[in-house]
Amino acid sequence: MSGSQPKTEPQGEVSLRVLAMPADTNPSGHIFGGWVLGQMDIAGGIHAAGQSGGRTVTVAVDAMQFHKPVHVGDEVTCYTRIMRIGRTSIAVMVETWVRRSRLGPPIHVTEGLFTYVAVDTDGNPQEILTKTF
Repeated sequence: MSGSQPKTEPQGEVSLRVLAMPADTNPSGHIFGGWVLGQMDIAGGIHAAGQSGGRTVTVAVDAMQFHKPVHVGDEVTCYTRIMRIGRTSIAVMVETWVRRSRLGPPIHVTEGLFTYVAVDTDGNPQEILTKTF
């Protein structure tokens, strides 16, 4: 990701779309990075759970990069794609794009690689049987 050309269109499938609200801002008036990270984790978790056919938990966030700020009123969309499926884990690339004030072309604001582990009802890792993507 580092040193790459700016992306011009999202890669993956839409997993989450939400509106950035005033309650999610830092003292500078931008949306908190932690709020964005949380939305990305939700989006990646939705994709991972759908792929695994059951519950998943987040175990790692790698290679997180913030390219541009998110503003109040931005339409925030998280796109996800599977990067790797292991025996019990799934790595999901999550890209976040915004449309300023819900208008105009999408702008790439952040991306990160999230790793999830499939778990049973007791929270123990379980094998992923569905390995298609």
